[in-house]
Formats: sequence, structure tokens, C-alpha cells
Amino acid sequence: MGFKDIVKEYFLGFWDYETPKVMVVRNRKLGVIYRGVQFLVITYFIWYVFISQKAYQDTETRPESSVYTMMRGVALQGDNVLDMVEYVHPSEGGDVISTILRREVTHDQKQGTCAEDYRVAKANCTKDSDCIPGEIDLDGNGQRTGRCVPYYNYTFKTCEIQSWCPIEAFAAVRELPLAEAVNFSVYIKNTIHFPKFKVLRGNTRPRRKVKYIPRCHYNEETHPYCPVFRLGYIAEHAREKFSELCRTGGVIGVFINWKCNFDADPLACVPTYAFRRLDVRKNLPYSGYNYRFAKYYSRNGEEYRTLIKAFGIRLDIIVHGHAGKFNIVPTIINAVTAMTSVGICSIICDWIMLTFIDKNEIYSDKKFDSSSDEPVEHIVVTDLTLTSYGSIHSDLSDGVPL
Repeated sequence: MGFKDIVKEYFLGFWDYETPKVMVVRNRKLGVIYRGVQFLVITYFIWYVFISQKAYQDTETRPESSVYTMMRGVALQGDNVLDMVEYVHPSEGGDVISTILRREVTHDQKQGTCAEDYRVAKANCTKDSDCIPGEIDLDGNGQRTGRCVPYYNYTFKTCEIQSWCPIEAFAAVRELPLAEAVNFSVYIKNTIHFPKFKVLRGNTRPRRKVKYIPRCHYNEETHPYCPVFRLGYIAEHAREKFSELCRTGGVIGVFINWKCNFDADPLACVPTYAFRRLDVRKNLPYSGYNYRFAKYYSRNGEEYRTLIKAFGIRLDIIVHGHAGKFNIVPTIINAVTAMTSVGICSIICDWIMLTFIDKNEIYSDKKFDSSSDEPVEHIVVTDLTLTSYGSIHSDLSDGVPL
């Protein structure tokens, strides 16, 4: 066969049309596999795709959302009464709000010169030449003057710096934790908008009396519309010990999940809440949550400040939304996909039949025929090829179907 004949054969074969041929194979094992795969495919689409995933709905997963937070509570620390202005930052927040549970306070700092912290690299010295004037260590507390001075009331020496003195590492006073903060309440108001379906929902009950919110605390069963949470409740559901949070601080995510089915009444869509620790765990370097701020004042014409290192809980409010409503387009698409996927059963069984079952060559000869409208020189016709719809038994004798 020449090159032209090969090209011609492949070119003509490109235009061949293949049509399925129906053949009944009476083999119980193959039949069980076929019906079993059919059952799995149909069950998957009916139960999972249509019932569980609601594939007949048009969905929206990126709603518009707004969050407003506010914390309230009063606590005693020694002889002082602390309110929200003292321990909450910011006092009225958005999707992030924090509360102070413990403080380390450095009083009466003012600009001047003092000894550097001995834990800073190359801060320890014995003579002035050990300190480079003008040098600034990024992990230190100020600019070095070039002098080697005694470390406050200790016998060893460190390099002198120009900074706010005395430094925090030496003069900070650790206060007792604010244990009463476990009963502080956090008001989280959330509004969500699904523009595709033109539905606006909030996590408070519509037309409810104003007095309802301050007097309630969230409970999934008794008060699902109350957006007020105790800090102790949040820590408990985040599986964290409140005493440990008072020591190291921590970041807790408050997840507001809206899963709405607008085939029903939109007013029936109520959010669910979940809580999870987001920062690195305890006993790791830089674990927990803390920040610093200062309160400035003047005395005898000089500026002073009180430096506060605050440990507390930071709440990150994270909103997720998913809504669905019946639509004919996804219904048709998924229904056609389901019916088409049933065809995989025949493909799997054909492969098993032609690969693993005994006398598969006879099955192959029966399954695959070719027909042409061109005249042929030799045609062999037997009872096996007279009809396009026949049956083959699994019991074979001498290679001839019974």
C-alpha cells in the first residue's frame, strides 16, 4: 500500500459515522456491576447534587456586608472603677474590636538618657569604647550616646541611650488581670445584602422592642436574634481558657455564617455563629496578642508619659454568605448532566466485558460491526449478524452463541 493509499484511507475514515449497537449480554456478574454503578450514579445526583447541594438553584456567594461592634461592662481594679473607655479600643468599632485584660505600666517616663536594656545585642559594656555614638539597634530602646554607664541599681554596665527613660524593661509594673472581664458583653450588629436576589437581612429581629437587645445574651435556641455575646461565652466556644487569655492575650475569630434558601420566606434566614482562635498558640515566641499605647501629661513644664503594654482579646468579625433560589437554567443543566452521566455505566461494563470476561473475542466480534454503502466483493452472513438487536448468553459452546 502506497503513501497515497494510506492518506486516502485515513481521510475517508475521518468521515465515518459511529452508531451504538444494542446488545443484551446475559451475564449475572456483569449485570450486577451494571445495576450497581447505575444505582450509585443516580443516588449521587438525586441525594447529593439536587437535595444536599440544591443544584437546581441560582446562587450568590459574595454578598455585601457591614459590621458594627460595641463592648460594655464595668470592672474594679483595686480602688479604680474601669469602664469601656479604659479597656476597649476602639470604643465603637467595625469588624475588629479589642479589650484589655492585663496591663504592664511604666510610669513617669520622660525624654533623657539612661542605660540600655542588658538583653539587647552588644548593649553590655565595660568601657566607653565598647559603645558606638549614634548607633541605633532596631531591637533596642534608643540612640547610643557612646558612654558606658551602670545599669540602674545593678553593678554591671550597659551602653547609655537617649530615649524615654526609665526604659520599660526595667521600670514596668505588672498589674493583676481583669478577671471580671469574663462577663463583659460584646454587641455585634451585622447587616447583609444579597444584590442578585434583592434581599437585605440583619442579625436582629425586625420590629423588636429596643429594650430587647441590652437585656439578652445570644443563645442558639432561646435567643437566636440576640447579637450580644459574653466574652466568657466566646472564649468557651473557641475552646480557650479565659485565664490563659488574660496572661498572653489572643485573637479570636467570630464567624457569622449566612446560609439562606430564598425559595422559602427570606425572614426565616437566621445566621449561625462560630468562634475559633486565629493567632499562634501559647508557648510559642510572640504568641498571644498585645500592643502598646501611652498617656501624655505635663509636670513642671516637662512632658511625661505613662507607657502601657496591654494584653487582651481581639475579636475579628468575619462574615460568610451563601444564598440560593430556584432557577430553571441550572436545573436543566444539572438534569442533563445527570442523564448523561448514567452512560458511564455502559462504558465501564463494556470495558469489563471486553477485557476480563472469558471468550471476550466473541463479545467483541458481536459488538463491533462495520457497514459501507460501497459494493464489497465478499459478504459472509450468519445468524449472528442478521439483526442489530440480539442477545448473547454467557454459556458458550465451540465459540458459537447458543
